[in-house]
Amino acid sequence: MSDWNTRLDTVLEQLQCRTDPLWTAVVLEHPLQLLNDHAHLEKKAAANAMELLGRYPFPDTPADWVQKLAAVIQDESSHLRQVLRLIYRRGGRFESFHRNPYASGLHQHIRKGSGDLELLDRLLVSALIELRSCERFALLSDFRWNQDTELRRFYRALAHSESGHFRIFLQLGRLVAPQAVDGSWRRWLHLEADVIQKQARLEPVRMHAWPQAPL
Repeated sequence: MSDWNTRLDTVLEQLQCRTDPLWTAVVLEHPLQLLNDHAHLEKKAAANAMELLGRYPFPDTPADWVQKLAAVIQDESSHLRQVLRLIYRRGGRFESFHRNPYASGLHQHIRKGSGDLELLDRLLVSALIELRSCERFALLSDFRWNQDTELRRFYRALAHSESGHFRIFLQLGRLVAPQAVDGSWRRWLHLEADVIQKQARLEPVRMHAWPQAPL
């Protein structure tokens, strides 16, 4: 196993349930639909980081907060451009309708109106989405399931990027509520497993859909 895979496995060990590899085979039967869903996720990720950029109370915003979120915004915007380029080059188009029951399910558990704890929850939800995306991209980059060389290389690069974003959001959480991060993160890991395992098999061509395999 390569050093890259070893580091990735160490990060993904935190997930309380893992994706059934069959998900990979199913979604790759519809690559344009998967790419379209992916494009919307990148757009929402960029918008989320942009919104978080102004959530820290001014004038006390640390430079680290601004710089890290600006880097995430740049990355997500670049990923969006890359996904859109793949869609159009392969004869598809960017669809306007999109919903994400997975993200909606997570956001229902945010402690709204609780000040720093609400902001911490928003950061940890962002970290979870990045972590789950990292796992999915790693599966999509596996040659056993994906014979499309261009997509396989693209998803491998994205898996590496998402693992970095995951770490950034955890680091920012420690800026907001350092004493509460570890306990809140354990809570969120279990909530995420519950949310994703309860999904119905109605929309297999989604980056964050399809029930998981218990560990």
